[in-house]
Amino acid sequence: MLDERDAPGPRRGRAAEGPDATPPIRAAGGVVWRPADEPGPVDGSAAGRAPALVCLVHRPRYGDWSLPKGKLEPGEHPLLAAVREVAEEADVRAVPQVRLPTVRYHSEGRPKVVDYWSMRAVATGGFQPDTEVDDVRWLGVDEAIRLVSYPHDAEVLAGFAALPAVTGTVALVRHAHAGKRATWSGPDTGRPLDAQGWAQAHALAPLVALVRPARLLSASARRCVQTLDPVAALLDLPIEVDGDLDEPRPGQHPDECALAAADRLATLAADGEPVGVCSQGKVIPGALARLSGRPGDFTTPKGGGWLLAFTGGRLLAADRL
Repeated sequence: MLDERDAPGPRRGRAAEGPDATPPIRAAGGVVWRPADEPGPVDGSAAGRAPALVCLVHRPRYGDWSLPKGKLEPGEHPLLAAVREVAEEADVRAVPQVRLPTVRYHSEGRPKVVDYWSMRAVATGGFQPDTEVDDVRWLGVDEAIRLVSYPHDAEVLAGFAALPAVTGTVALVRHAHAGKRATWSGPDTGRPLDAQGWAQAHALAPLVALVRPARLLSASARRCVQTLDPVAALLDLPIEVDGDLDEPRPGQHPDECALAAADRLATLAADGEPVGVCSQGKVIPGALARLSGRPGDFTTPKGGGWLLAFTGGRLLAADRL
């Protein structure tokens, strides 16, 4: 296995930090997996999960084997970039599931930060012939760890191997900006998105679409339904209104709503199909705290959200979008 100091491109090391540091090069990629073709165990498959193969790409310029990844386009969200780069380099359409360890090193004299996600391969397509890749291999995880050229890729693969199987995926978002409650004269449930909110909703749409949701569910408030309108149009899906996702009514204890929302999210995940959900700021933090079983900062800004991965009935990971 090479140290990156031996490669023509990147060099091993921690990215510089601080106000005067050179801005890092941002990149993203994935550990893309699919079930093994063979019915029996695969040489090098990870313990604790069904036999799976992961994808590596070969770059003749560097003579290396690595995980598929690439640089972010200006203004591009890292998760969108990760899925795009996997498609362009490995010819794989994939659904992101869990955030993996971030890698930091130096490349071309600048710090570089690469974000990775585990991704389930669902289709082929997207390959770009002008990439640096000339070969793609699907291997068991242990075999892939032995083949990759750089220690940090092996570390990312080991992080993937330690995960239990993901059985459910939910893209959970808080409604986008909808002006101020004090300036709205009608019922608060009827308060619509403002111009900023519509911009946020359109920005959220491709992120929610990445999980390829089979259903879209929204709290009852108009602003929640409108937040999902762009992704509903993008995917040609109806929006189902679900009162279990609503914020507390006057006199209702917040814990009651948090419990109802947590139960609803767990039930949706248990159905096995990815879903997109929009709820409210007084609901999401309590619901995620209950699902995670631990204290944490689950505060969610308007137009923000989470990629939730479940294993069985248990929340495995909650990663900010």
